[in-house]
Amino acid sequence: MSYTIFNLREAKDMAAEHGFGETQEARFPWRDLDAESIGVALLHIKPGQRQPFAHRHDHAEEIYVVLSGSGRIKLDDEVHELKPMDAVRLAPHIGRSLEGGSDGIEVLAFGPHHEGDSEMIQDFWNSD
Repeated sequence: MSYTIFNLREAKDMAAEHGFGETQEARFPWRDLDAESIGVALLHIKPGQRQPFAHRHDHAEEIYVVLSGSGRIKLDDEVHELKPMDAVRLAPHIGRSLEGGSDGIEVLAFGPHHEGDSEMIQDFWNSD
């Protein structure tokens, strides 16, 4: 088929499945959309919470778009405030992690899908 229609909120919440449900929801519906090369994620960081780890890529450039709420994003050693409709382009090597503001933050992230291209970074916010 040359197209797929799928509601992003119906994708499995991988954060809850991996024990991070208290801080966030993380849905990765690229498979549900039958995407061959595009990755997409719907992220909701709960009010006052931070993602439990950061990540960066070897090759994949990403764009994050704030759909609703507010919060902050930490990019390597810099922290930036975010509000609805802010878009952030992320070069592959930049460490990134989100923090929900008083009303939480919902972000749509997309970029090329590369298996094994992601590196997790623990204790990312500790230098904050």
